[in-house]
Amino acid sequence: MQAGNSKRKGRVQNGVKTEKAKQFATDIFFDIAGSILYSLGIYTFAKTANFAPGGVSGLALIINHLWALPIGITTLVINIPLVILSWRIVGKRFLIKTARSMIFCTIFLDVVFPHTPSYTGSPLMAALYSGVCLGAGMALFYMRGSSSGGTDFLTMSIKALKPHFSLGTVTMAIDLIIILLGWPVFGNIDSVLYGLAATFVTSVVIDKILYGMGSGTLLIIITDHGQAVAEKIGESIGRGSTAIQARGTYTEAQKEVLLCACSTSQAYTVRNTAHEADPDAFVMVTETSEVFGEGFIERK
Repeated sequence: MQAGNSKRKGRVQNGVKTEKAKQFATDIFFDIAGSILYSLGIYTFAKTANFAPGGVSGLALIINHLWALPIGITTLVINIPLVILSWRIVGKRFLIKTARSMIFCTIFLDVVFPHTPSYTGSPLMAALYSGVCLGAGMALFYMRGSSSGGTDFLTMSIKALKPHFSLGTVTMAIDLIIILLGWPVFGNIDSVLYGLAATFVTSVVIDKILYGMGSGTLLIIITDHGQAVAEKIGESIGRGSTAIQARGTYTEAQKEVLLCACSTSQAYTVRNTAHEADPDAFVMVTETSEVFGEGFIERK
């Protein structure tokens, strides 16, 4: 009997290890793919077209133009104080994943892409394709609960200190300041217009891939297996959900409704996790302008 139990425990442990290995391998794949797209947008398109998109990468491009410092290392160095400032706000798990993504970005920006051809055509086309690549790369990071760092840290810190501020407004203000710096640095107002175009396209691409760009996302999951789905979600994002008993007015069947508030970057993971636990689950994804409470913005 004990031997049978030991074998079962061994199989369970091996299964858990295999699942963790698969998750880690998937994270690395998304990090590499996202870093390639991100670096393509920055180095291949934005750098040679002489404009700075929003965010820390845009600031690193400006510094590179002035003093020829490596873009990747500069981005990493600028991110260090932002990490120190916001590590308690963003959480350890998110921070570790983001640090790994930033390291991959640095390698591709400073080691790989300097040896590849750059786009030398229309600056407007460079701005558009820079936005597409940056948006797709950042979306891949978000899908795995990571990010490219930079203004994500700064925005969340400002929001924690000033809860009444809109995340969208804070992000836009920071990006606008960096883009406007490109005017005196690159010597023409076109650099501002191209930077604005690239930033807008980046937002649209992320929006299309990840369903929305609100400060938070609410998933409403109607299922027959509420506990199993809730446990799966808790394992995948480290966050619980709220269960409500409900009844279908047409079928008269008893259902459970799970409400799960999460960040936009976690919405994709939660949706997939819910369907893994219950393929017949009915899932609705909606934006929330603000989310107050544990794990989000806490009222003082």
